[in-house]
Amino acid sequence: MLKTGYHITQIEAGCDEAGRGCLAGPVFAAAVILPKRYKNSALNDSKKLSRATRNALRILIERDAIASAVIAVHPEEIDRINILRASIRAMHRAIDALTVRPEHLLIDGNFFEPYPGIPHTTVVRGDGIYAAIAAASILAKTYRDDYMEEMHSRYPDYGWDHNKGYPTEAHRKAIFDLGPTPIHRQSFRLLPEPEQLNLFED
Repeated sequence: MLKTGYHITQIEAGCDEAGRGCLAGPVFAAAVILPKRYKNSALNDSKKLSRATRNALRILIERDAIASAVIAVHPEEIDRINILRASIRAMHRAIDALTVRPEHLLIDGNFFEPYPGIPHTTVVRGDGIYAAIAAASILAKTYRDDYMEEMHSRYPDYGWDHNKGYPTEAHRKAIFDLGPTPIHRQSFRLLPEPEQLNLFED
């Protein structure tokens, strides 16, 4: 069972992002305030859960949370400010969108730009330690997966229904063969080093 809070007496929001390492699509971030001492034994790092479990938990999280919000920062902005700043900006905007103001923020990872007026604690692999961060990771992941599956229907040759925009060999081969789409991140290395490009040649 994950921990229910860092400062158990304070209103606390967990924050996490999804899609930071992708070649295409937005980075999504979520902020979630769970009830005090909220327990759900299925909550865990979204990457360790099946898709069906994530989707079932998303319904429960959105039903049970005191407040939750999910925000996307799109490739144009990622390319302009870089992916780290875009991930933090997405988390700030998710906090902005909460209908209840938290008194403390629990952030997955080891770096965060302070949110005005609210102290924070960063927790490496926090999505496997704190319930609120796990809930945020599940919302960010499921919303992003839904978005990339929608984009797959528009650009079906890149395999986003499976790779969700991550740099798989099949994804990079499609970029090599067809070029990037409007939702690829132009500031990322979309193809391997030149000496590796022969891997994709017939």
